[in-house]
Amino acid sequence: MSILDSKDHAILGALQRDSRQTVQQLAAAVGLTSTPCWKRVKAMEAAGVIRGYGAVVDRESVGLALCVIAEVNLTQHNENTVRQFERAVAACPQIVACYSTTGGADYSIKVLVPDIRSYESFLHETAFRLPGVTHIRSSVVLKEIKAEAGVPLMTGPAAAGPRAPRSGPADRAPARRRTR
Repeated sequence: MSILDSKDHAILGALQRDSRQTVQQLAAAVGLTSTPCWKRVKAMEAAGVIRGYGAVVDRESVGLALCVIAEVNLTQHNENTVRQFERAVAACPQIVACYSTTGGADYSIKVLVPDIRSYESFLHETAFRLPGVTHIRSSVVLKEIKAEAGVPLMTGPAAAGPRAPRSGPADRAPARRRTR
């Protein structure tokens, strides 16, 4: 897909706020008619810009009161160990996010469980048994300040993508004033 323009960004922003709206509602919200809006949505779906639609669920309402961010280190960093670890993480329902990171840890994972006892069980029965794991450092989340499901989208002129360099008087260095 070519570079997204400001209308595409507006569509993405509106869908992130409410993906259940009709094409007509979406088109009205972004200043398009229904057919061009629908075509843009379909093009972004086909290009993988829009990867899916879903509901944002309150974790505590479904019994997942404890959130833990854990740093994980592996014993080895060869392709086989990494692949096995990442495959096992992807199959573990308690791990809702996993990031390969720089710094002191090889990975950071986000774990959701009902309570601290459940997390201890998760550590012993699952996390310590993940392929290649040598060390796990856990941080219990005391309060969730911000947990956005969407991605930040640029608005305004920058949303249209990179600009060609300008070559006018405004782009030249300011003239120096001559003093005596």
